Amino acid sequence: MSPAPTRRPVIALHGGCGVMSRSLLSEEEWADARADIRKALEAGYAILSEGGPAVAAVEACVMALEDSPHFNAGHGAALNAAGGHELDASIMDGATALAGAVAGARAVRNPVRLARRLMEQNIPMMLAGPAADEYAAAHGLETMPQSYFTTPRRAEALQAMRAHDRLGTFASESEKHGTVGAVALDCDGNLAAATSTGGFTNKAVGRVGDSAIIGAGTYARNGICAVSCTGQGEQFIRHVVGHEIAARVRYAGHSVGEAIRMILAETFTPQGIGGGVIAIDHAGTVTAEFNTEGMFRGWIDANGELFVATHKD
Repeated sequence: MSPAPTRRPVIALHGGCGVMSRSLLSEEEWADARADIRKALEAGYAILSEGGPAVAAVEACVMALEDSPHFNAGHGAALNAAGGHELDASIMDGATALAGAVAGARAVRNPVRLARRLMEQNIPMMLAGPAADEYAAAHGLETMPQSYFTTPRRAEALQAMRAHDRLGTFASESEKHGTVGAVALDCDGNLAAATSTGGFTNKAVGRVGDSAIIGAGTYARNGICAVSCTGQGEQFIRHVVGHEIAARVRYAGHSVGEAIRMILAETFTPQGIGGGVIAIDHAGTVTAEFNTEGMFRGWIDANGELFVATHKD
């Protein structure tokens, strides 16, 4: 009996959504950000193309984005109200429903790597604050001083947000939010998702967003879909968006794209809240939906073709 044919792998990522005015970055910075998206996709796809698991691919993809200064995760994470970094991440294996998460870490270089280590340990599956960093150090994961995570752009963003507070003015979405995430389908048909963030600029110390919450900002279930979210985390938590997308696909028969568009239209856009989602369904169809001016995004599809974009046009 001949072996069952393998699927062609697919991987997709987002690097956060927002107003994203083209003047936000220089032409060189936009080009560098797109190049880092390509590198992250290629890091994940290399694992998939060799028959590796989806969960390893999304980990590698998100780690590459955490190491880039252009995205709000790891090196380049947002600064909180005290001028420090608190990092959130989560990962989920759609084949087993195992998941891991970290909230409020301050030292681990790659929070998504710690999340996967917790996933593999099973209990505890989530650690927060100093315990997360202590666990990382005890298990040989690289830790860094807070200064490693700070970039000039993030320091400037904190000053801008503090100025808004003093003047009583409102900040744009691009000044506030940012997240990175990846979803993948491997050759065995297994799905996985991972998300990582520094939260939003000038956030309250100790605030935890949806990127650390399985079912809110991250969700994967074999046979249905894998999802990673970006935008105002509180809204994703309130509506358990990651799981809600999968539930609408599973029980209401919607496509992944339909489910995401409905949720954004129902619970985000009417309240003027920005949000975006990257997802893959069980057949390998990629969906990238957002209600903001832009969202860093890219994927390598089942034909091995690479796509990268930042804005709607």
